[in-house]
Amino acid sequence: MAIDKYEIVIGCEIHTQLLTKTKAFCACENRYGGMPNTRVCPVCLGLPGAMPRVSKGYVELGAVAGLALNCNIAHFTKFDRKHYFYPDLAKGYQITQYDIPLCTDGHVDLPMAKYPKEQQQGGEKFRPKNFIGEDCVIDDGKYRRVRVERIHLEEDVGKSLHLQGAHSYIDYNRCGTPLVEIVTKPDMTSPEEAALFMETVQEILRYVKVTNGNLEEGNMRCDANINLNVWEDGKLYHTPISEIKNLNSFKAIREACSYEAQRQLKEFQEDRQEFNPGFKVTMGWDEEKGETVVQRTKNSFVDYRFVVEPDIKPFSVSDELIERARSKVGELPEAKRTRLKKEYGLSDFDVETLTTTRELSLWFEEAAKGAKDVKKVANWILAELLAVLNEQKKTISDIALTPKHITELVNAIADKKITSAQGKTVFAKMLETNKMPAEIIKEEGMESVTDTDAIEAIVEQVIAANPKAIADYKGGKTNVVGWLMGQVMKASKGKANPGVATKLVTEKLSKL
Repeated sequence: MAIDKYEIVIGCEIHTQLLTKTKAFCACENRYGGMPNTRVCPVCLGLPGAMPRVSKGYVELGAVAGLALNCNIAHFTKFDRKHYFYPDLAKGYQITQYDIPLCTDGHVDLPMAKYPKEQQQGGEKFRPKNFIGEDCVIDDGKYRRVRVERIHLEEDVGKSLHLQGAHSYIDYNRCGTPLVEIVTKPDMTSPEEAALFMETVQEILRYVKVTNGNLEEGNMRCDANINLNVWEDGKLYHTPISEIKNLNSFKAIREACSYEAQRQLKEFQEDRQEFNPGFKVTMGWDEEKGETVVQRTKNSFVDYRFVVEPDIKPFSVSDELIERARSKVGELPEAKRTRLKKEYGLSDFDVETLTTTRELSLWFEEAAKGAKDVKKVANWILAELLAVLNEQKKTISDIALTPKHITELVNAIADKKITSAQGKTVFAKMLETNKMPAEIIKEEGMESVTDTDAIEAIVEQVIAANPKAIADYKGGKTNVVGWLMGQVMKASKGKANPGVATKLVTEKLSKL
């Protein structure tokens, strides 16, 4: 038998730590790192009699995440216990949400422009299997929509540390860290799309200040569920689902899903006798070897014995909390990029960089107000200011310079008070002293002379003082104009307006 075609089906579960001050159900500090087992309490450790309490802001921050990903927010919800046994789970159960999650029925729209070219071309609309209703390509083919089934609140577990294969330790500092788990429908059809989905979610949730989203610190990690739809001799087969756990980089998502898709295809072709679509396999990703490895199989229902969390009462989510959360979402990155391109005529590169963080985008928009050339404002921020920030390893929030500094600098150049070259000197002085451009220009004596009579007097003096140059000009050496212009700028100490000076030099020479 021959395989006619196959397609990849991927769904993601993204775990993201929230930026609350305290842990989910106790007053222990919520932060990364530190000496192991120093930020724990009886609640973190699940000691008998310890009573969890929902920390202030936890539910609201979860609602912010849900609204940013276009979800509906439940007005009534609860916490549950998910029972399983693992060394880093001190209580023997995890506090999570089961059948009534906080957020449901959301979606994330991925820009088609960021897809590999082969997925952009051909005009074919991608329609994932099980996608009911509207096509997943929307807005005239500009975006691919991935549905978010649910976002629920839960606590993180501890961290197992294995040293040189000889000893294992457990750090419980991470126990009780507040998480949201974002569960998608199986709407993604390539490893690149799964990586782009996580990248987009990271950008959105950072933008609304829900998470740091640092993959290397484990603030955000992804479990990818992947299998294949295979058509063989006109019959459709579904390979067993592999859940690849704890992928902590976009590269890992792409490579792990790519490897696993090829492994499943090969297994389908070679092990036809043992093919069993009812199996679900939990896999790990060995980055050094570049392959997935089996951790455990799930050939039957896994009973986590979910029960309602008895120590935390089911609770209502008020309209006030939802509206407060909605106000924290604001304009999201992709919508802002579209608006900035339309409003200011900026390039894709400009808006991509200017919307890297919400703080930077707001700083730029404030600088654009009252600027005579918004494109120049963008250029000064992108080419000059960000270069300094990157060199000093600072963010836009770390500097004393204000948007008005850039606005005034751009306007001074636009009004020809100073040249672009002088602008760089002013910019350096602004960073050093935090003085406004007008003050620096005055102190440095930079303001250009625009008075025609004053410049004309200087031009006449230069022409009178250089009879040989005039003779050369009359003899056909037109490059003398540039030399004379240099003499005019020198005589004016660089203050003569170049445009006015050039015009006057040309006019005077034409009359000789």
